[in-house]
Amino acid sequence: MSDSPIFNLPIRVYFQDTDAGGVVYHASYVNFMERARTEWLRSCGYSNAGLMTTFGLLFVVRSIQLDYLKPALLDDWLEVTAQIKSTGRSQLVLLQTVRRDGVVLTEGEVQLVCVEKETFKPVRIPEVLRGKWLGE
Repeated sequence: MSDSPIFNLPIRVYFQDTDAGGVVYHASYVNFMERARTEWLRSCGYSNAGLMTTFGLLFVVRSIQLDYLKPALLDDWLEVTAQIKSTGRSQLVLLQTVRRDGVVLTEGEVQLVCVEKETFKPVRIPEVLRGKWLGE
């Protein structure tokens, strides 16, 4: 499913995202990617709160792998992407990048699992969400 649409979120680097030298702290990239996933989901018609209320479920990160290629700096204007790589019964894998002026600074793969909000046990991803992801 790697030919799925790419969602883009512009993000400005603030002082809080950097270390004392003005270089983006490595954990800040995880936050940037989380924001992009959240806004991608919203662009599909659902907020995280909406998933909990409507379906009684949420997506949790099972694993994340990041490769840091080049540093982002204070005041940079970044583009953070999210794209579906694959889906399973209860699993969703997203490819994500952080770019500046088209140059990839960080790339990663995030594995999410759809879980029931009360028990945190894996559940099937609702078909209505799969339809939204595929543009149906």
